[in-house]
Amino acid sequence: QVQFVESGGGLVQPGGSLRLSCAASGFTLDYYAIGWFRQAPGKEREGVSFISSTDGSTYYADSVKGRFTISRDNAKNTVYLQMNSLKPEDTAVYYCAADPLFIVVVTTHTAKYWGQGTQVTVSS
Repeated sequence: QVQFVESGGGLVQPGGSLRLSCAASGFTLDYYAIGWFRQAPGKEREGVSFISSTDGSTYYADSVKGRFTISRDNAKNTVYLQMNSLKPEDTAVYYCAADPLFIVVVTTHTAKYWGQGTQVTVSS
């Protein structure tokens, strides 16, 4: 059974940090490009960060560049999103996604597998 399970969300004060994880089972992440997306209430889903399966190329939205870091541990079949210097505008439900093609997940924001989403709330 294929599963892509997220964890690590929560409530954090502005300026704080969180690390989101997404653990895969039933498929091997080595061959998949990964995307992290977020959706705030009343807003469209936004692509936050992406990492390829081939050369480790990464992409970050301007809104998170320099604050967020995407990484993958293929040995653990897990991907991460380290979020530092969090701002209230980072508040959203965060989703991980996996697709065999980097260009697909980056340009179309679609993917073969999706996590269930985890809430991140940045508030004092």
